[in-house]
Amino acid sequence: MNVRFDGKRALVTGAGKGIGRATVKKLVECGAETIALSRTQADLDSLKQECPSIIPIQCDLADCDSIPNVLKDCGPIDLLVNNAGVALPGPFLDAKPADFDKTMAVNVKAPIIISQIVAEGMIKRKTGGSIVNVSSKLSIRGFQNLSFYSASKAALDSVTRTMSLELGPHNIRVNSVNPTAARTKLAKPLWEDPAFAQRITDVIPVGRWAEVSEVASVIIFLLSDFSIMVTGSNVLVDGGSMANFVL
Repeated sequence: MNVRFDGKRALVTGAGKGIGRATVKKLVECGAETIALSRTQADLDSLKQECPSIIPIQCDLADCDSIPNVLKDCGPIDLLVNNAGVALPGPFLDAKPADFDKTMAVNVKAPIIISQIVAEGMIKRKTGGSIVNVSSKLSIRGFQNLSFYSASKAALDSVTRTMSLELGPHNIRVNSVNPTAARTKLAKPLWEDPAFAQRITDVIPVGRWAEVSEVASVIIFLLSDFSIMVTGSNVLVDGGSMANFVL
């Protein structure tokens, strides 16, 4: 498949690192004018050096009230990737309400607000479009010390399905990708821990963690017209681990 997004405009949140950064690079390669949003200016600066054509925007999505003002001058968006996320690990009994609020703000509330703004523009222009929410395998399976993260991703999956029902008549497709453990900077302390890394690898039939570029490739497919009949789906990118009874 030769995916091209010439003449399309894309917005990627959490664009500074990991899956978001890899997605921005692939969108640029495919010809999309790409807006990269990140809370870390240094990440945007380095990404701009690698991809000079991007439009960088610095924003902390934990401050949901600031989102409409940040996006008001972005112009029309055809492709949206809600990738920004936060994980605040800790035992369930020690979990703090403030951590829950921040997790839900970044992982659920911000994607909803951004998607509302972008979808309203798509509907007014009658152009349709595609939205991909970056979720997790942990929306389906529990994992110790990640109760708030798992709950937020389950909520995001549910919102994805409802968005697809309401936006489908406007030719707007909405899907999520649900990766297994990926070799991101966020997860670096985990995949550099041999015992923990092996524990995860043992239940992935392909025998390794996902690479961020592999997740980004699925996102590109879902954004493209090659997936024109795919909407309301939570697409696993997990090396077969959900087929494994062990986890």
